[in-house]
Amino acid sequence: MPSYVIAGASLAGAKAAETLRDEGFDGDIVLIGAEHERPYERPPLSKGYLLGSDQRDSVYVHPSAWYEEHNVGLIEGITVTEIDRGGHVIATTGPAGELDMSYDKLLLATGASPRRLNFPGSDREEVLYLRTVGDSDRLRSAFQPGTRVVVAGAGWIGLETTAAARTAECAVTVLEPQSGALTDQLGPELGAVFADLHRAHGVEFRFGEKAVEFRPGMVITSGGAEIPADLLVVGIGAAPNDDLAARAGLDTGNGVLTDEALRTSDPDIFAAGDVANSFHPLLGRRVRVEHWANALNGGPAAARSMLGQAVSYDPVPYFYSDQYDLGMECAGLPSPGTYDQVLYRGDRDALEFIAFWLSGGVVIAGMNVNVWDVNDDIQTLIRAARPVDPARLTNPDIPLTDL
Repeated sequence: MPSYVIAGASLAGAKAAETLRDEGFDGDIVLIGAEHERPYERPPLSKGYLLGSDQRDSVYVHPSAWYEEHNVGLIEGITVTEIDRGGHVIATTGPAGELDMSYDKLLLATGASPRRLNFPGSDREEVLYLRTVGDSDRLRSAFQPGTRVVVAGAGWIGLETTAAARTAECAVTVLEPQSGALTDQLGPELGAVFADLHRAHGVEFRFGEKAVEFRPGMVITSGGAEIPADLLVVGIGAAPNDDLAARAGLDTGNGVLTDEALRTSDPDIFAAGDVANSFHPLLGRRVRVEHWANALNGGPAAARSMLGQAVSYDPVPYFYSDQYDLGMECAGLPSPGTYDQVLYRGDRDALEFIAFWLSGGVVIAGMNVNVWDVNDDIQTLIRAARPVDPARLTNPDIPLTDL
């Protein structure tokens, strides 16, 4: 009987296991996770769960009984350490020691890890990161009224934790070495919208500065400033957990390289989620997407590919964020250098609008801010890849479906 092993009890790994069973695979499925937790979703960790509005049970992908009911062998608290590609064997280590396990097909869903700071005081317990449910628990406990919080990084994790800290009545200063918030993710135009949102909620930004030292009660910045701080929260990006693949001789580079079917350079090994740097047919290039939707959809796509089905994984990249009373969805990857124009439909000042990023008159990305039930239409525009009339695009009286 064939054995399919999934390294990484992540959202991508859990959805892959679910899809294998849904598609009729009746062989062995083993799902291996380094954490002592069954698979869970990460967005609530910086949103509802961190804010205290979501209960812990809401973060899990499946009920605890699901794995036994579907004959999925979930093994928690062990790590895959080596892959013997020739022998189709993996080596693992955990509390019970080392264990070898054979596989017919292997899926790497090992995710990513927070990039860490390295300076005097960066190893103190007051320096916190956010990746796991345990990290979210620590932040949730630490965010108390009057606590002085410095956040390193004005990306999505940094700003979402900032919003949670301010909602908990902490004093927050954000350090960002770039000239604005979310510059790499959205460009300066929309990054300014989010910076202004946080300023309106009492957040101080120090752009062009980064943390270089943590002392009890103080963060020292690269500009020499001394910022009062009880906590330093670090959100400076994540690095793919591709060391296992690299040691096995798989092709890597900012993640595990795959084709459009999520196959690696080994025909029996696949990769999905944050760790996969995959060729994207719609975009015509490789992308590594760390957002929730990529794990949600990439795991099932990899499972179908493992089963030999024809797969061309090409969803429009999608992500969402909730900060204070702002909710948004974004389709596409609007990073600087990919667009030459930003247009708006609606009231940007009132934070009820749609932003469109265009290149050569073609919509390459769109974000709906406090405007709902339009993201599918935005994705259709992106897929169409044809020039649009700016006057019609920005006219709220013309349905997006008519463009």
